[in-house]
Amino acid sequence: MENESVLPRSDRLDWDHYFMALAVLIGARSPDPNTAVGSVICGPNNKIISTGYNGLPVGVDCKAINWSRDNKDPLSTKYPFIIHSEANAILSTNEDLTGSTLYVNLHPCNQCAQLIIQKNIKKVYYLKNPYKDTWQVKAAQMLFKWANIEVTQFVPKVPKIEIDFGV
Repeated sequence: MENESVLPRSDRLDWDHYFMALAVLIGARSPDPNTAVGSVICGPNNKIISTGYNGLPVGVDCKAINWSRDNKDPLSTKYPFIIHSEANAILSTNEDLTGSTLYVNLHPCNQCAQLIIQKNIKKVYYLKNPYKDTWQVKAAQMLFKWANIEVTQFVPKVPKIEIDFGV
């Protein structure tokens, strides 16, 4: 038995599953009751550079706004006040993001695409694109194409990943 070789785990997550799972988990910190979005930015060596989730600016109480999606008065919705997860991840680091990869659980909008391009992020993996027919996502796709940013929908090989805290 002493010379028996032990093999590594066969169910180990690959890097893409690992980072996308983290993006989903980070999104769970969002106070948004409708849309929880998380982002992970990693470098070419698979080192996590930054993370972010959609929420309000630092110091603004989550209870200060109406989290509604629809209202005649735009100031009675969440939209004028929310910082998207991609923007939060970009703003949360001073590191050079050139050549990095962004994992996000929703396809970026046009404004986030502008930030991604401006910071020289070269790859974007997204999980879902429920707003694909909106002008914001269509503009983002155009921007990404013009800037030669590789954008790929992440298709998980497993339906879910469970976290057991062992308690």
